[in-house]
Amino acid sequence: MTSKQKYAIRTGGAVCAILRTATSRNCPKQPLGAPEIIIFFFISVMLSFTVQPASAHPQCLDFAPPFKPQWHLEFCSQYEDFGCCDQRTDNVIAERYWDIIELLEAAGYDLCEDMLKEIMCQECSPYAAHLYDAEDPYTPVRDLPGLCFGYCSEFHSKCRHVLKYLTENQLLLDTSGRDMTTFCSLIDLSDQDYCYPNVLKSTDLNSNLGQVVEDPRGCLQVCLTEVANNLRNPVLMLHSDDETHRMFIAEQIGFVWVYLSDGSRLERPFLDMSGEVLTTPWLGDERGFLGMAFHPKYKHNGRFFIYYSIQFSSKVEKIRISEMKVSSSDMNMADPYSERVVLEIEEPAANHNGGMLLFGQDGYLYIFTGDGGKAGDPFGKHGNAQNRSALLGKVLRIDVDGSDSGGKPYRIPSDNPFSGDPDARPEVFAYGVRNMWRCSVDRGDPVSGYGRGRIFCGDVGQNRYEEIDIIINGGNYGWRAKEGFECYDIKLCQNSSLNDILPIFVYSHHVGKSVTGGYVYRGCESPNLNGLYMFGDFMSGRLMALEEDKTAGTWKEKSICMGSATTCSFPGLINHHHKFIISFGEDEAGELYFLATSYPSAMSPSGTVFKFMDPSRRAPPGKCKQKPLPVKVRGKKFPFIPRELTLLNANEKPTRPPPRKYKLTTKPPVTSGQPRSTMARASTATMTAAASLDRTAPSKAFTRSKNKSLKKEKELKEKDAQTKKSSMGKKSNSQIKKTAVSSSDRAEVKAKTNQTTEDTNGRRLSMGLKDKRIGPKRSNPNRKSAQKRTGLKILKTEHLMLSNKTETNINARSKKERKLPWVKKVNTTNPGAL
Repeated sequence: MTSKQKYAIRTGGAVCAILRTATSRNCPKQPLGAPEIIIFFFISVMLSFTVQPASAHPQCLDFAPPFKPQWHLEFCSQYEDFGCCDQRTDNVIAERYWDIIELLEAAGYDLCEDMLKEIMCQECSPYAAHLYDAEDPYTPVRDLPGLCFGYCSEFHSKCRHVLKYLTENQLLLDTSGRDMTTFCSLIDLSDQDYCYPNVLKSTDLNSNLGQVVEDPRGCLQVCLTEVANNLRNPVLMLHSDDETHRMFIAEQIGFVWVYLSDGSRLERPFLDMSGEVLTTPWLGDERGFLGMAFHPKYKHNGRFFIYYSIQFSSKVEKIRISEMKVSSSDMNMADPYSERVVLEIEEPAANHNGGMLLFGQDGYLYIFTGDGGKAGDPFGKHGNAQNRSALLGKVLRIDVDGSDSGGKPYRIPSDNPFSGDPDARPEVFAYGVRNMWRCSVDRGDPVSGYGRGRIFCGDVGQNRYEEIDIIINGGNYGWRAKEGFECYDIKLCQNSSLNDILPIFVYSHHVGKSVTGGYVYRGCESPNLNGLYMFGDFMSGRLMALEEDKTAGTWKEKSICMGSATTCSFPGLINHHHKFIISFGEDEAGELYFLATSYPSAMSPSGTVFKFMDPSRRAPPGKCKQKPLPVKVRGKKFPFIPRELTLLNANEKPTRPPPRKYKLTTKPPVTSGQPRSTMARASTATMTAAASLDRTAPSKAFTRSKNKSLKKEKELKEKDAQTKKSSMGKKSNSQIKKTAVSSSDRAEVKAKTNQTTEDTNGRRLSMGLKDKRIGPKRSNPNRKSAQKRTGLKILKTEHLMLSNKTETNINARSKKERKLPWVKKVNTTNPGAL
């Protein structure tokens, strides 16, 4: 295909390609000749028969997944359940639409309201990127969405006069006037599933619109972003819940690093326990710095707790749980001299060290220990896990906000299940666990609160099964009598007093050999993942999810796989990760991460932190914005430098935004007897300003410049008023009297009709609305000159916001009345409404 042929539906000679098979990227500015158009037509028709079926991949023009708008869409209302427009963008499209209608009316053309609206609203379609041929940043966005040949034929026969208001592409304009077939072949898409209106009828595209993408095997396709790297076996990622949105990432060798909300890492570690922690460079060694938990009131008391392996006299190994405090002089460093030992437990073997610490919703500290190591829990008659007088193989719960009469630096909660049993340790909350590796507290559904406070754990199996458990007070989780659902020790398993709690999910060693517990997703950015418990396997590198059936009280597996190259073609996303999944983490906003490495040694700097992202749907713009408290930083910060290869770079932007700015033809002169629409009061400059609005919320620079213009306009108006006042003295008495009467009449009308509202920047507006009688548009030379001097372009969106439930005459000749769509006033207190 030649460069000339590819120029067909682009504007201004931009880098372009109509078909994805195009190779050349240079576009001339001269139109095509007739032979070239014919050749192009036949090539495009041939290619349309060889295109592959569409893959269900919704995408917006900003290279992001679509969303469910927070507020009702008044104009493109067909996409208010799911699409690419929020209320602000919907208003901008409506403004452009009415400007075109105004010009069509003034020129005496057929208005073509329905087809014009359908075409313009395709910017809001969840498949807008496909319709506008904008799936990647290397191809400019079309002026017009891809129209199926039949629909384009109808548009050409009825409404081709509208085309000059939608595009400046001279080739399209010339072709539309000569040949419908060639014109529609240029507008059509090679993939017939995506052209409009076929895109509305495709079962494959619309059956699960907005749901997490599944591959043919039913595997959920997710994408990832890289957020940290160069870590030595990162075993833990947590936040301090102090509104700073810092993340603390712990390495197995004993370092804890601080990552700020902008992704940068502080030069000095928050904590350095490398001199105390027992660890080795051996592959798979389970000892080291294993757990950490911030006190629920850390923001006020600066207390946190750590769990690590320690060795005495080169022989005795123990796990130690200690309390520490943050430095009084630096919020990003712990006080190294503040350690206070809370509990020590001797370890009979080098493996099965447990390692999880967390605070429950009840404010108590939960400690998860392993069964002591070796194979089959061989310690004692029943093993450590079934022995309630031992602290190994347990879930312990203590109150760290006090001490008991015996001198222990903690108290026993009154509702601990065995606090009154002389044959059990009072710290025991649950027992019968083998080696629970990573547990989490469900923060609950963000709306209903369902599930809040549940504790999920992954318990590593012996040689057949891995399991996921929900921890309850006094529960026996079966080990060593059972492994998963099946018996491991026949004698213990057949004991009628076992009364064990069954796992919510079990998988065999054909799937993986070492479970890594995760979290129930309760974040904001990927709403379709809400309620899914997401976890993985250390050995196989497999990611998995469980979905709850609330009616039956059961959990169903949902396999997770990395999305295809097409599915993850969003800026900064990747579709691969390191094999060894060590841990999972949750940030202060509830977004979910996992930590993995390509070489599982405590000394290898190959650990990376990945963040989950659903490529099929996102939250509405502005809804998930966070405002972290400022963090005082002493020393250097290291900016995050990604290492993983992304499908698109994080800074990739569309090559050109969708059409928002038109150079419209000059309007015919308006006679005093020609009626005008109430909505048709704005000048062409007004329309151009509204049409040139960005799809995103106004930037600070835009707001400052707008406020500056308003201030300048006010000064000019005051100057004009002073000039008029001084010139009044030179007028005759009759002139002065006439002017005074005219001014008083205008003031009286304004007082009766003025309405006050706020624009999208929170500025108070006061405008007089005309009554329903439609008269000629009167020019104001002073206003025009002021606009010319200051460059101010009044946004017609502001007029739209004030025009609720207004009726007007759209066609002066037919005298037909119709209702204009109302546009709700934007709620400026909610950033998601902008």
